[in-house]
Amino acid sequence: MVEVFNPNPVIFKPIKSDKKHTSSLWIDDDGQPQVYGDDHTEPIDQDEIYELVRTIYDPEHPNTLEELNVVSAPQITVSGNRILVEFTPTVPHCGASTLIGLSIRVRLLRSLPHRFKVDIIVKPGSHQSEEAVNKQLNDKERVAAALENPALVKTIEGCLDKPTASLLF
Repeated sequence: MVEVFNPNPVIFKPIKSDKKHTSSLWIDDDGQPQVYGDDHTEPIDQDEIYELVRTIYDPEHPNTLEELNVVSAPQITVSGNRILVEFTPTVPHCGASTLIGLSIRVRLLRSLPHRFKVDIIVKPGSHQSEEAVNKQLNDKERVAAALENPALVKTIEGCLDKPTASLLF
């Protein structure tokens, strides 16, 4: 039998963002579609990144990363074309941390233009294997090798879609 690392996680109620975007990715304030020339890059902010990752499901539980308080908007930093996403595992020995990070990476790879450099880390001091998890999540060759594993890709796809039950156990 496979060990469940956190059989009874604390569930948090998702909170709608009070922040109003001053500009959308697609519509200007006047309601007209944004049109950019070749020399203008579209800005993106912390809240837009959070909207992309908050609905990812935990591989062990039928709850989103937002509901488990694994990700939050303040844990995301956008500086030019660099994005840093920090996440907090539910327990310090969480065996699904790498899967969570890979799910975040895949969602952002599929959603963002290629000009963005994304770094994904576990919150400092929140995981007993923090350094190893961070190394796995930010090494291109390791990520590519992980995404060649069909079983792993299937699990990640389940995290990105709404599961009917936990994905690992």
